[in-house]
Amino acid sequence: MGLHQRYATLLDGQPLQFIAGRKELEEEIRKEMTELFTGMMKAVFSQEGAQFTVELLETPKVQEFIGTHARVLDTSFEKVEMSDLMRKRLTRSNYIFSGMKTFHELNEAFPSLLDENGNRKSFEQFLNDVRKIDEKYNRNYLRAEYNFVQSSAEMAAKWERFMEDGDRYNLQYRTAADGKVRPEHASMHGITLPPSDSFWEEFYPPNGWNCRCTVVQVRKSKYPTTEHDEAIALGELATGKDTKGIFRFNPGKEGKAMPDYNPYTIRKCNDCDIAKDILNTAKPYIPDNEMCAACKLIRACYDGKTKESERQRIEENRKLYDRLSKDKRYKDVEFNPTTGALKATHVGHNEGSDEGFRLEKKLVNHLYSCGHSIILSDEQKKGRDGNVLTSLDMVLDGVRMDIKSITKNKAHYGSAIRAKNNQLVKFNARTDTHEYADTLCMYFDDPTMFSPDKITKGYEYMKSKTSKEIQVHRIICIINSAKGLEIKTFEFE
Repeated sequence: MGLHQRYATLLDGQPLQFIAGRKELEEEIRKEMTELFTGMMKAVFSQEGAQFTVELLETPKVQEFIGTHARVLDTSFEKVEMSDLMRKRLTRSNYIFSGMKTFHELNEAFPSLLDENGNRKSFEQFLNDVRKIDEKYNRNYLRAEYNFVQSSAEMAAKWERFMEDGDRYNLQYRTAADGKVRPEHASMHGITLPPSDSFWEEFYPPNGWNCRCTVVQVRKSKYPTTEHDEAIALGELATGKDTKGIFRFNPGKEGKAMPDYNPYTIRKCNDCDIAKDILNTAKPYIPDNEMCAACKLIRACYDGKTKESERQRIEENRKLYDRLSKDKRYKDVEFNPTTGALKATHVGHNEGSDEGFRLEKKLVNHLYSCGHSIILSDEQKKGRDGNVLTSLDMVLDGVRMDIKSITKNKAHYGSAIRAKNNQLVKFNARTDTHEYADTLCMYFDDPTMFSPDKITKGYEYMKSKTSKEIQVHRIICIINSAKGLEIKTFEFE
């Protein structure tokens, strides 16, 4: 079955919603993607001969196209709360998926370089002939892919939270319970099993394009556990149209927004060491076909970009260290040339011996040990009237923010968020500032005090109680957990 037939079978009449549900946003994305597609086709046209080679994937115009396509997919979960590690893994998954999709677009485009007599067409004629490829891949398919990645990311984030409790609770499969639910998915509604059951490796949502199913934690004493074999049989029945098993993966467990076997790959990708990121030094992988060679190259391109980005980050922090270490306004300036970690304290930063200052110092040391850049700010600067100006505690990885260490367990942290919002309003009103700050850092030295609900409910409480402009739009939660320092970012409109 060809790629387009496979896609038609998988979509099977499912409505193709607008990207993010907004027509105007989709049109903006389409315009950008079409411009980049044109640039990519210019790169194709400039190639000698009419035979595609995988090396074209690493050329600048093609890389720009792949990177932009991947970033479009990334935007589907930019506001989903998850660990930074999970976000990085899903981002990498989107890049690889986008690269393989681009591989197919290029393969389809190359035959259009020549006319029926074997003569090379003009660029205008060639571009006109390949427009249908752009329309098919980057409008119709992209809609389905965007929504699927969004669902995968949301379920991956839930899986992370489930894993914090292990098998303390069971997991229960639930549909949207309305008239739009597919009958085959409705049959899985209510399946209840522990997270460790292998059922969740294959039938954890999403189980198809535009699938709205979800999974929730339930008390073991409240719902009976489904027999494993019965659950598997229902799962097989529910995903019967997915005869290739493309949707049978767990995005949270695998850390991937798209499975290894998807419309742009082949079945053996499910068991490939390269896809599983297994490095076999004794027997290096040698691709035996063009698709596998493309996959290996795309992964190398991503890893190369990541390494170059890391090299640039370390170099920028080294330059900042050189400057701050010579600046008498800063003290305790340190730099780790291996990790790129940097820390410095302005001499005007407030210091003390109470719990808040102790936790601030502990937070800074934790962040430094994890490779971050932390500069504690001047908190004693005065205005023309002689009064101390409102300030924020630190600049973390280039972003200015204030710190709130949580020391008391509460139902939500709305009062703390509200107080920090007022502080941001005052800081942003300073006439001597040249940057807009919208970020709050919340430090949880005791990890049991953190939960996503306490942050989201706290934010809603703050919105309902404040009469000032809302200027907190990002909350970075840093949790001192048993697994090490965890960073979870919450984005708000």
